[in-house]
Amino acid sequence: MSSSFFAIVRRDMALAWSQGGSAALGLAFFLMAVTLTAFAIGPAPQTLARIAPGMLWLFALLASLLSLDRLFQADYEDGSLDDLALSPLPLGFVVTAKVLAHWLATLVPLVLVTPFLGILMNLPDKAYGMLVITLFVGTPALSLIGAIGAALTVAVRRGGALMALLVLPLYVPVLIFATGAVEAAAGFADPLPHLAMLGAVTLVSLAVAPLAAAAAIRLSLE
Repeated sequence: MSSSFFAIVRRDMALAWSQGGSAALGLAFFLMAVTLTAFAIGPAPQTLARIAPGMLWLFALLASLLSLDRLFQADYEDGSLDDLALSPLPLGFVVTAKVLAHWLATLVPLVLVTPFLGILMNLPDKAYGMLVITLFVGTPALSLIGAIGAALTVAVRRGGALMALLVLPLYVPVLIFATGAVEAAAGFADPLPHLAMLGAVTLVSLAVAPLAAAAAIRLSLE
């Protein structure tokens, strides 16, 4: 079972970074959005520092959305999703493997470049560590919650906009607790309550999202 699980992870990661894959698109969007925001605000260090946590998290969230509509769509179109649904590996584990591949290929690179973009956004020094921690704790929830929306719209042609409408309201707690933790760290307040809530959102997503997405895929394949 574990070999099948990691085979799906390796396959999806390779596809995400292959020609026409979505991982590079998400990373390019993230870099350009943050850079353009810094130029648009102009030479106002205090303004940039105040909005930096929210902007960096918002653009990471939108970058993850760019790639989510293809999470199951390509496999659905070429019929391999039927094979995966009939494989010995339970469909919930298949969803978990694809979500893990999406997070590793698309969101981890964003997390790694964010400290450098924090310099561009004049992020306060004391907030860098907490920003990276919140991204590592919170971005898995983006992939997990997004998988539910991607599964619900897998049979809908051009369902990317519908998926965004379904998923964005569910992202609100992640955005609130993540930016709250970073802003608390920047203001010498205690970020742990926000970080604990962010971790709880990720754990609940891990428990619920694979099962919900698997159920939605089964309905689409019937």
